[in-house]
Amino acid sequence: MTVTRPRGFRAAATAAGIKATGALDLALVVNDGPRDTAAAVFTANRVQAAPVLWSRQAIADGRSRAVVLNSGGANACTGPEGFADTHRTAEHTAQQLGISAQDVLVCSTGLIGERLPMDAVLGGIDTAAAALAVGAETDEAASRAIMTTDSVPKTASATTSSGVVVGGMAKGAGMLAPQLATMLVVLTTDADVDPATAGSVLRAATATTFDRVDSDACMSTNDTVILLASGASGITPRAEELAEAVRQVSADLARQLVADAEGAAHDVHVIVRSSSTEQAALAVAREIARSNLVKTAVYGNDPNWGRIVAAAGCVPEDVAPFAVEDLSVSVNGVEVCRSGGAHRDRSEVDMTPRETLIEVDLGAGTATGDIWTNDLTHEYVEENSAYSS
Repeated sequence: MTVTRPRGFRAAATAAGIKATGALDLALVVNDGPRDTAAAVFTANRVQAAPVLWSRQAIADGRSRAVVLNSGGANACTGPEGFADTHRTAEHTAQQLGISAQDVLVCSTGLIGERLPMDAVLGGIDTAAAALAVGAETDEAASRAIMTTDSVPKTASATTSSGVVVGGMAKGAGMLAPQLATMLVVLTTDADVDPATAGSVLRAATATTFDRVDSDACMSTNDTVILLASGASGITPRAEELAEAVRQVSADLARQLVADAEGAAHDVHVIVRSSSTEQAALAVAREIARSNLVKTAVYGNDPNWGRIVAAAGCVPEDVAPFAVEDLSVSVNGVEVCRSGGAHRDRSEVDMTPRETLIEVDLGAGTATGDIWTNDLTHEYVEENSAYSS
């Protein structure tokens, strides 16, 4: 169990007919309370889908009772009509649940620029509302209903020492880049917390997990991460305790996103150490993670440290100060570059494991930052060239 593992939650999924394949394509997660605390973070893309615009408004009061999610269409760049479709989705869900439309958040994922088939969406909501339940089978179906190019559903859960439970589901397999990724995430907890606490806990978690997943430097129009708190446990945990559980679940889901990146053959962890600041370390790590030359070298099992240091050098000095002669690089534990020049022979590096670790030491301070990415493969190009067909 995941999203319904915390007390006070039910979920459901259905094949509404949004996807031509007949696969599951609509999910509903409901918070039965007694609390209706909610928080969310959204994409920083200036082009934002109608569900993002709606949900930003709806969650402004820190409250929500339900989230309805669909795959098979992003409802982005669909104008006023698309926003009206989202409003109608929230209103219809609210009617089925006996709540206010302002307490319904809406998430969509899929192709940009096309309106959703609203008869299918509304019919799917009716079916899902009638099937709301608690259990592993329900959670599995809900996590599958939000998949697009994902090959597997993504779920996680954790329990704090005080007995509070956090569960979550996510979708995303490409266009992974801050802020956040082409992902929809619903996190649930039975903790009794107020909106301010929920918001700070969620922002802290996403900053070190979802925001550090950078698959292909592309930012989605629909990114949404939602945290719902039911209060059904009757426990108000220490903020630090809840924050760690939410971070743990978020980190697990973020790692699953990288592992399922479209066509990837390697999961790549870039860690930059000895930086002047954490932000400087992250800037260098992100530059390396986004380098197509680095990504293709990893795909070819080539520990080409020259491409890594060249990418690091692309970061302006005022952003990440360091001296070339202090730069060192290790790949999968082998220091192939020291003091800005060749060190151990690259033939010593084993690049066959799925996970590749790139460690860069800037010799400029004590701060560290890391980014998860993946290699660039033929399969990635093929899948994304055919996505809209």
